Amino acid sequence: MISLLGVASLMATGCASTSDSPEDIGMPADRLYCGQATIDLDYREDSGLLVLTHEGTRYTLEPSRSASGARFTGGDGADTVFWSKGNSASLTLNGHEYPECLAAGALSSPFVARGNEPFWHVTLVGKELTLSRVGEATETLFSRVVESTDNGQTIRAEREGLTVTLDVAPQLCMDSMSGMPYPHQVRLTVNGNALAGCGGDPQRLLRGTEWVVEDINGGGIIDSSRVTIQFLADNRVVGRSSCNRYTGAWNLTGEGLEFGQMAGTLMACAPALMQQEDRFLEVLSEVQRFRIGPHGELILSTAEGGSLRAFQSSGKP
Repeated sequence: MISLLGVASLMATGCASTSDSPEDIGMPADRLYCGQATIDLDYREDSGLLVLTHEGTRYTLEPSRSASGARFTGGDGADTVFWSKGNSASLTLNGHEYPECLAAGALSSPFVARGNEPFWHVTLVGKELTLSRVGEATETLFSRVVESTDNGQTIRAEREGLTVTLDVAPQLCMDSMSGMPYPHQVRLTVNGNALAGCGGDPQRLLRGTEWVVEDINGGGIIDSSRVTIQFLADNRVVGRSSCNRYTGAWNLTGEGLEFGQMAGTLMACAPALMQQEDRFLEVLSEVQRFRIGPHGELILSTAEGGSLRAFQSSGKP
């Protein structure tokens, strides 16, 4: 087996030489996290193929020419594409575009973190760190990673009279003012003064999986019925509403989550299923906030106390 970093290097030079350094070969299969999705990667050096595993399904992908990184395709080359660049990658499976795929502990670029009381805001793009604080001039500094593990990163930036350290851990975090959940806990330390905050893109908590609704307004759902929510790229949402399929739009605001008007198929089912469908769509239309519960469940809430509770799909219908 060979690491994807090694693959990228080999494909860029157009040949898979066996004389590469030991650092580039012999590493175990990689694991990446694409929002809520987890993928395992196994590059077969003898054949040049990449075996990608997601939710128990294996995809055998062939190398494809690219200007940078390591690109692999399956099928007709459009429906399934994996494109690795360093510790991140883009992924399309069966026509569905996933969130950016990251190695454990890696950060997306740009990476944004924020905190309250007092307010602070950090944007990290490559090695450029921009710090904004109330009552202080905005600082843009050159940063470096001083520690990087599967459990997060420590990033430091300095100039004369100013030392900034950013500790980032991939742990669920809730904004202390808005209640918005974020995928990273962050500690900002400026000249020894530590401030807590959250970071990353909240979309990564929603996307990359199909959510199966198990409760509507505290009343459960009908046995053997199926209600689902799937957050897709371009702010599209699709799913099953009990009897019919629906599609529409979703959007993250500064403080929460909202859904647009839904369109659906027009099948007729048993009255109980139709009533459950109406209840689900009514609550969905009024959702204002979301959070991730202690067991990984998605909880959607309305201003009037309505709620939907969903768990990630097992991959089986």
